[in-house]
Amino acid sequence: MTRQDARFMRMALDLAARARGGTLPNPMVGAVVVRSGRVAGRAWHSKAGRPHAEALALAQAGAAAKGATLYISLEPCSHTGRTPPCTEAILKAGVRRVVAAMVDPDPRVRGRGLRRLRSAGIRTTVGVLEPQARALNEPFITRVSRGRPFVTVKIAQSLDGRIADALGRSRWISGPAARRWAHRLRSEQDALLVGVNTVLADDPRLTVRFKSGNRKPLKIVLDSSLRTPPKARLFSGGGRVLIATTLRASRVLENRLCRAGAEVIRLPGRAGRVHFQEVLKLLARRGISKLMIEGGGEVVASALKARAVDRVAWILAPKIFGAGGCVPAVGGLGIRSLNQAVRLKNLRAVRMGEDWVMTGEVR
Repeated sequence: MTRQDARFMRMALDLAARARGGTLPNPMVGAVVVRSGRVAGRAWHSKAGRPHAEALALAQAGAAAKGATLYISLEPCSHTGRTPPCTEAILKAGVRRVVAAMVDPDPRVRGRGLRRLRSAGIRTTVGVLEPQARALNEPFITRVSRGRPFVTVKIAQSLDGRIADALGRSRWISGPAARRWAHRLRSEQDALLVGVNTVLADDPRLTVRFKSGNRKPLKIVLDSSLRTPPKARLFSGGGRVLIATTLRASRVLENRLCRAGAEVIRLPGRAGRVHFQEVLKLLARRGISKLMIEGGGEVVASALKARAVDRVAWILAPKIFGAGGCVPAVGGLGIRSLNQAVRLKNLRAVRMGEDWVMTGEVR
């Protein structure tokens, strides 16, 4: 890897990141066309269905693309989807060399794009700043390679691990600064998920109160017996509502929720509850790459037991509730010894007003 390759790939990655939260179900991709050491064209993919970064950068470069080097943060596609294959646009432009940060893990591509270019005589280099490229599109990579979204668990709790008082009230455990941060985190998600107990106790809107280009993540409720009230605030503020329930749930209650604006999906259950892995498979099939779980404790426990949590975002408020019926942040995990505990890595702590925000990856 040369300094020049690293410099222009870093530019491509920075361009790709400008579309953060807006490319569902596509990855974020940036492209830079360089000729004689100078940038002739640069672009990023902004939204599914719109032209890909390569096509935009090449169009901007025009005649200067002939004999140039194209830097791209992800292998160019070689199949026809909502847009034509980028490999053909590259060949038509007369590019001499293509530098890709990483191979596209999507089964429809997965090396085919680079092979198509090589077979046409274009020099290719792959792996420049690959760790940074993988980190940028980790949710997309998780969905296409593991068949489920990248899952973040976000919880606001007291220092002693409680998310609600003995009456089930949780507003507001955290302070204004932490809540603003949480809404910024929401704005980056494709979907937000809660259990029906959270709906009944808090009646959340699950909206994004943060400037995010009118982004409205899908709202999901795990509700095995369809207890979600048709007048719940979930149905206000815009955005689609999906309620995942069991095969045996009442058809009468389903019809009421559908009239309120919900989409009710029946999935296989276990012990009377919706099977969490089935929910994740459904979301992956729908192109959901980033899912954030916002409670309650039993839903979080289900996700952890299914080994389906990638990241945690824990808000710690300087408060102590004690036991006395107060609701724990995480339900039972069946852990009987210290070495069975869920462990985190790359833990970071940031002060947010009077609270602390802890983020980390699940091992």
